[in-house]
Amino acid sequence: QGAELFSRHAYADLSMAAIAREAGISKALLYHYFPSKQAFFVATLEQQAGELAARVDVDRGLPPAEALAAALDAFLGWVEEHAEGYGKLLVGAATHPEVRELVEGVRAQTAERILAGLAPAPPPPAVRAAVRGWLWFMDGVLADWLEHRDLDRDALRGLLLGTLLGAVTAAGASSP
Repeated sequence: QGAELFSRHAYADLSMAAIAREAGISKALLYHYFPSKQAFFVATLEQQAGELAARVDVDRGLPPAEALAAALDAFLGWVEEHAEGYGKLLVGAATHPEVRELVEGVRAQTAERILAGLAPAPPPPAVRAAVRGWLWFMDGVLADWLEHRDLDRDALRGLLLGTLLGAVTAAGASSP
């Protein structure tokens, strides 16, 4: 219920009283479980991050390129289903340290999984930088996609996979 609430309202526009009212519980009960609005927000984000992690955890027996394409497709499906909330998450990551920390953690885990399929451990610095930079690029592309909705999902997936391939190739990695 928290994810739906934060997708409809900006963080700053909600109070603990409003959250409790929307949940149909007393403010005292809400404070019993969450000492602050920030704690409730972080718990909501952690729950969503767990849901997302389960969705993108594809068959690890697949060849790396197929696993990446399948995980990216699952991620794009999740973003479509949570479009409004995802857009607010990108904004929240810039303004709330706890949100930024959570997003950075997900981004680091994603980079590790991609790098495990591309390069020996530890990856060459240029390849590591290309993958991490691509994840930031992906945030910008998704923000544009959510705003304009003028690319279909297949074209979006192709753009993202193509730019990753270009970035790691330019960084000296062999083609996955």
